[in-house]
Amino acid sequence: MFSVDFLGSNYNINLMQKKFIQLSTKPGYMKHNGGLLFRKISKNEYEFKTKIEKKHLNMAKITHGGYIASIIDAGAGTGAHRSANRKPCVTISLDIKFISSTILGDEIIGFTKIQKVTNSMVFLICHLECKGKLIATASGIWKILKKPLSNAGYGG
Repeated sequence: MFSVDFLGSNYNINLMQKKFIQLSTKPGYMKHNGGLLFRKISKNEYEFKTKIEKKHLNMAKITHGGYIASIIDAGAGTGAHRSANRKPCVTISLDIKFISSTILGDEIIGFTKIQKVTNSMVFLICHLECKGKLIATASGIWKILKKPLSNAGYGG
């Protein structure tokens, strides 16, 4: 068990899944961009991570905001999918606040907390950290689809 400060609240986390799994196994945006590692850390909390490569940088040599947004969408979206009994989910709202930057070689770790699951929606919050520093915060809503998506992969 370890403790995490998440948006001003302290959570004691009991690791349910010790190893990260690679989400990006099917061709698509996230696999093309290096993939995303993911694990469940409690009933309503998930963790994901990635390492910043040269292709993720903008002209200022910091991680591109679009890439930050995409790892939040993929990591938090996978948390939504898992919390919805593995039904397909699509992002309908994602509000991101960019707080700090990362550079080549940095490892970004994301934390997602599911706030509420209804019959048709998942509400969650998420934040990214690097070297103990807050990088971005987000809140989002995912729509739970009734029909399965053919050939859909996890994490974009």
